[in-house]
Amino acid sequence: MTAPLHDTSAETAPVDPALGGDSTGEAIEGRSLGRIAWNRLKRDKLALTGGVVVLLLIAVAVFAPLIVSLLGHPPDQHHEDKIDPLFQTPIGALGGMSGEHLLGIEPGTGRDIFSRIVYGARVSLLVGFLSAMVAVVFGTVLGALAGYFGGWLDAAISRVMDMLLAFPQLLFIISLISVVPSQMFGLTGTGVRLTVMILVIGFFGWPYIGRIVRGQTLSLREREYVEAARSLGAGRRYILFKELLPNLIAPITVYTTLMIPTNILTEAALSFLGVGVKPPTASWGQMLSQAVRYYEADPMFMVVPGVAIFITVLSFNLFGDGVRDALDPKGTR
Repeated sequence: MTAPLHDTSAETAPVDPALGGDSTGEAIEGRSLGRIAWNRLKRDKLALTGGVVVLLLIAVAVFAPLIVSLLGHPPDQHHEDKIDPLFQTPIGALGGMSGEHLLGIEPGTGRDIFSRIVYGARVSLLVGFLSAMVAVVFGTVLGALAGYFGGWLDAAISRVMDMLLAFPQLLFIISLISVVPSQMFGLTGTGVRLTVMILVIGFFGWPYIGRIVRGQTLSLREREYVEAARSLGAGRRYILFKELLPNLIAPITVYTTLMIPTNILTEAALSFLGVGVKPPTASWGQMLSQAVRYYEADPMFMVVPGVAIFITVLSFNLFGDGVRDALDPKGTR
């Protein structure tokens, strides 16, 4: 008997999944880079936990008036009747914690700590996010220009970055806020200080992201797809905005998530030193500064804002680390 013209067993042979199919003959669905990154991020439980806490903090800051009206008291309302007249400390255990005052009350004033923590989240997140946005805008634009054009422009921008990185940022902000007028840009009091902190922190933060963007741009501008676009007659603006910037989104996103907690700590440090927001506006750093006088008699007054800062910074860092691992094309997580 002659052999068949073709091997029929090949028709039922298993399909290699790497070739776009599986053993059942169904084609494997293609995945975008965003979906691959999301699948990686979902497997990182610590990063997801940090992201959930970050979302909760943002929700707390946005809905602060509603939360305080349901669970607390007005943040500037005094409760002198719950303060020991002799020692100026809260009456009751754990700083006066109770069903009426969930996190206790402030020594001396009797203000509700829970309400001030909730409103303090607004200040910390506002400064953290907006100053990061200022740094991202300046750093992305100047870093991309330095990396792509090179030459004297790269040298000039790099020297400016070196100078700003060596500048004593905290001392400059302290001295600047000390001489800033109480009215400026149509704002008064706390609004002026918040605006100055956001602009100055963002201005001194752009060199960090600028260096990252510059380095990535130096690498990307030599890639084959950029050379192909250039050979087809694409202009510099097209290459910058259509070829380079989309590939810079991942490192920019990662560094932004890691920059926000640093800015929050800077705002807390400035408020602790007395050059942040003005009283009676609630601020976590300001609460820590006031707690220094009472930490022996009422340690909870120091613990509560300290824990709030710790949880916030830790959550952002965990989420930022997870985003970095998820967007790393060479990662295995």
